[in-house]
Parts: sequence; C-alpha cells; structure tokens
Amino acid sequence: MRLPLPAARLRPLALGFLWAQVVAVFGTVAFALWQGQFGPQGWINAFDAFLAALVLTWWTLVFTRLSAGQATAPQDGTLRALALAFPWLTSFRAALWGLTLLGVLTGGAPEANTLALTALMTVWGAAILASNAVNGSLVRLAPDPGDPAGARRLMDWLNLSAALALGMTVLNVVPIAGFSGNVTLAAQTVYGLVGVLDVTATVLALWVLLARRGPVKDSSVKDS
Repeated sequence: MRLPLPAARLRPLALGFLWAQVVAVFGTVAFALWQGQFGPQGWINAFDAFLAALVLTWWTLVFTRLSAGQATAPQDGTLRALALAFPWLTSFRAALWGLTLLGVLTGGAPEANTLALTALMTVWGAAILASNAVNGSLVRLAPDPGDPAGARRLMDWLNLSAALALGMTVLNVVPIAGFSGNVTLAAQTVYGLVGVLDVTATVLALWVLLARRGPVKDSSVKDS
C-alpha cells in the first residue's frame, strides 16, 4: 500500500490527532452532563465518555512509544492502567448495548424503522468488539513491538475499527425517527466532530504502523 504522506510526517500527525481526540472526548463529559441536564442519562453518558477518555489517553501514551520502536515493559504503569481499564469500558458499553437491545426487542421503539435499528445495533455492537480488540492488541504488542504477527493483528483491527467508527459517526449524527428522540444541532456537531477525529486518528495510526513494517529496532524503557 502506497501511503499518502512520508513516514516522517505520519507519526507526529497521527499523535497530534490522537491527542486532539483525547481532548475532545474529555470535553464530551461536560457536554453530556449539560445536555442531559444532570439527569441519569446524562451521568451515564458522561461516565462512558470519561472512561473512554482515560483509556484513550493511556492508549496514546503506549502507542507513542510503540510508534517510535520502543518497547514498554509489562510492569509499566501506563500499560498496566490500560490493560486494567479497557475491559471495564468494554463491559460497560456492552451492558448499555444489551439493555438497548432488550428495550428494542420488547417494543420500546415501535415507530422506529426496523432496518435502521438493525444497522445501529449491528454497527454499535461490532464497534464495541473492535475497540476491545484494538486495545488488547496494543497491550500484547507493546512489550515486543518487533513482533510481526502482533503488528499485523493490531493493523487489521485498526482498519476494521476505522470503518466502524465512520459508521457510528453517521448513526450518531443522523437521528432515527421514533428512537433517537430530539437530537439537537449542538449534539450533532459535538459527536460528529468527535467521530471525525476518531476516524482520522485511527486511520493515521494504521498508516504509521504500515510505514514501520519490516525489522523494528527494539529498545527498552524505564518502568513508570
């Protein structure tokens, strides 16, 4: 695959977009509370965003080392934090997905388009699984960035995750009649921007790994 930018420019660009995404996701914590008027749904959305922002922060720190060819020791504090936190994020989102599916199956949205709901639940569920795989693949690859099979696995999941992130962005911005409720322009703008950053950062991270294919110089880092 021929990359659109030189390898030397890809890494700083990818890291810049990843950190921009971290800031944006942290920003959605306050937005979710404000939009939900500090009600139960607002707190649920805010907690989801906060946990996601933490995981993304640790993911970006570990990826920064990986993209420079540096190994992260298994006992490193950042890597351990990521390894402990991302399964909780996956479990929380899977629980929300399951509750939503149960509500739909029990007639919670009788006026909503069945095809649109099916697309939402399919893409949402797949995105949760892909995100979990991206996090897990990075955790396994970080101590040995020269592992070609591990790098290939991470790239495959990043590729799938980018496509699913694009689908989720569209589904978050375009409301489903009879299901989404009153979606404001502010919500469409905020979640659309976060989605665009997610897709762009994921694609750039994938390109960085593609640019680094081949022998990787492995160097140790001090434990955190």
